[in-house]
Amino acid sequence: MTVSQISVFANSRPGHMNRVLDLFEGAGVSVRGFSAADTGEYGILRFIVDRPEAAMEALKDAGCACVVSPVICLKLVDTPGELSRVMGVLAKCGINVVYSYSMISTYIVLSTSEPERAQALLADEPVELISQEDIARIVAERAAKEA
Repeated sequence: MTVSQISVFANSRPGHMNRVLDLFEGAGVSVRGFSAADTGEYGILRFIVDRPEAAMEALKDAGCACVVSPVICLKLVDTPGELSRVMGVLAKCGINVVYSYSMISTYIVLSTSEPERAQALLADEPVELISQEDIARIVAERAAKEA
């Protein structure tokens, strides 16, 4: 089970992330997690959103250079050493974590060199693999509790 991550390739200039976020807003897309990495003149904006298809359509219509890729999203137990333990499971099996970032609370997104193998390994661990539908459900449940 993977989650769709949208990567947008952008010039590293003020306002570019805001332009992307405005496109999402116009398309009725909510951002659930994001990462921005600067490589000098250019950057990569990575997003987990509630409606990846609508987000991609808005980006492509605006002429943005973007791709969708599968990533693993985990819910970790909020205890010291848990992230280290999970990274150790993958490292022991020779799976490289290319990058990672957190979403909400202890929800962690991992892009690995072998997503299917990593998922299979982590399925036997005390972590919860999160799907795109799970993200929508979790957010809806939080909103209902706050209402």
